[in-house]
Amino acid sequence: MTDVVVVGAGVIGLTCAMRLRRAGARVTVVTADDSAETVSRVAAAVWYPTHTDGDPRVLGWASRTLDEFTEQAGHAAPGVVLRPTRMLLRTSPGSPPWWAPAVPDFRQAPAAEVPSGYAGEWRFTVPTVDMGPYLEWLLRQLAAGGVAVLRRRLDRLADVADLAPVVVNATGLASGGLAADPAVHPARGQIVLVENPGLVTSVRDEQNPAGITYVHPRGADVVLGGTFERDVRGTEPDRDEGAAILRRCAALVPELADARVLAHLVGLRPARHGGARVAVDPVGLPGGRRLVHSYGHGGAGVTLSWGCADEVVELSGVVPVG
Repeated sequence: MTDVVVVGAGVIGLTCAMRLRRAGARVTVVTADDSAETVSRVAAAVWYPTHTDGDPRVLGWASRTLDEFTEQAGHAAPGVVLRPTRMLLRTSPGSPPWWAPAVPDFRQAPAAEVPSGYAGEWRFTVPTVDMGPYLEWLLRQLAAGGVAVLRRRLDRLADVADLAPVVVNATGLASGGLAADPAVHPARGQIVLVENPGLVTSVRDEQNPAGITYVHPRGADVVLGGTFERDVRGTEPDRDEGAAILRRCAALVPELADARVLAHLVGLRPARHGGARVAVDPVGLPGGRRLVHSYGHGGAGVTLSWGCADEVVELSGVVPVG
C-alpha cells in the first residue's frame, strides 16, 4: 500500500519523496526517465536563487534548503561541499540582495578590495552540489527507506491516481502538458566542464554584457557558464557559444586559460512565468485523489528543493504511518 506517489525523479521529485518518507508516509516514485537522464544531472547546482522573485515564501524555501545542504555537507553527503563565493557587480551594489538574510556570512567587500572595472563585490559561503553522486545518494537513501522507483511514462497524471490517495507532480518541464499549464517553458542552459586546476572559490559575473559568466569548482572539474535562453528547446551544444563561455571564464579567472575541456553540456531548465508552483490542485484527480504540484523552479531547483519538499509534505495532508 502506498500513501503518496511522487511523479518525477529529478532533484525536486527525489527530495519530495525523501521528506514524505521521513514524515512517515509510504512513498512510490514514478518516473519516465532515470534520474541520471534528468536535467538535474546537468545542473551547475550551486545554491543561488537565480531568476527567482524575492517574495517571503521563496526566501523561506531557499533558507531551509541552505540549512539542509549545510547539514549534509557537515555529514559528508556525496557531492555536497560548502564553498566561498565572490559575486562581482558592474553596477552599484546598493542594498544587499533579497536573499542575503538566508546566508549567515553574507558581506559586501570593502571598496579597496573590489577588482578594477567592477562597482562592488558580494562575498558569501554556499553549497555546491555535484549532481551525479548526489542523485545516486538520494536514490540509495530512498531504497533503504523502502521507496520503490517505477519507470513509467505517463500521458496524464490521472494514470497514477489508482496507486495512492495523494499524487505529487514534480515533472518539471513536462508539467506544461501534464498539468495543462501554459506558463511552463524551457530556459536553455549551456555549460562547459573543464579540469580543475586547483580552484576552490566560486566566482560570478552575472552582469557581464557579453553574457552570464560563472566559475564553479567541484572536485576534479569546474563548471563554466553559461546561458539562460528562454523558450529555446535545442539540446545540442553550440560550439561557438562554448568557446565564448571559455573566453569569458578565463578572463574572469585566468587560472582557467589552459584547463583541459572535458565536456560541453546543455540542459533545459523547467521555468515558469510567475515562478514555481507549489500548491494543491483545486480540481484534483479522479476518485477524489489529492494532487500536489511542485514544478517550475527554473534554474533554482537545487536552491529551493528541500524547502519546497517541506511544503509539499504539509500540503499532502498525509497522516504519518505509526
